Amino acid sequence: MSSIILYRMKGNEIALDDSEKKKARIYTGTGDRGRTSLFSGERVPKNFERVEAYGDVDELNSILGILAGVLPEEISELGEEIQQFQSDLLHVGAWLATTPDSPLSAGLFEISDEQITRLEEAIDRMEENLPTLRSFIIPGGHGSAAYAHMARTVCRRAERHVVRLITEGHESHAESLGGVIIFLNRLSDYLFVLARYCNLMMGVPDTLWKK
Repeated sequence: MSSIILYRMKGNEIALDDSEKKKARIYTGTGDRGRTSLFSGERVPKNFERVEAYGDVDELNSILGILAGVLPEEISELGEEIQQFQSDLLHVGAWLATTPDSPLSAGLFEISDEQITRLEEAIDRMEENLPTLRSFIIPGGHGSAAYAHMARTVCRRAERHVVRLITEGHESHAESLGGVIIFLNRLSDYLFVLARYCNLMMGVPDTLWKK
């Protein structure tokens, strides 16, 4: 959430009145001194742990956009699925950009069991076609698989930052971010399986690690 602006949330959309629409610009100058605003309003350094966490999620979402864009025709149907997970990541970012005691957290969408189940069902569907893995694999192969591996590693980094928020922050972080950790953990599993599935569908064998 590189440019979170404190507007009123209305469902999935940001509600602006006419005066606010006139003021809305991509550049504001408010971050020129190395500080930014959380969704909940606090001004913090741009290397603040919470900003690092949702920055990782933003980076992950961008890589998923590349991945969806380079999917070959043979597996292009996966693009819609990936875009759904990108949408879910925007909700993840909103949680990370909001402090747990903020009243704005009441308007955020919970990371639901349905979203987790959607990831698990996608994993199971692809794994039905994959050979059993008996060795570590070297990330790479087809371009789509390589981007899936890249997204997986960024997803794991985001997960580590969220865990740090909980372990080094307030006790209430655990309650508000518990679903976020589960989602990111399951998403990284999905991306690993997706990488293997992309290679399989494109006829590119996984490169096994040779000790």
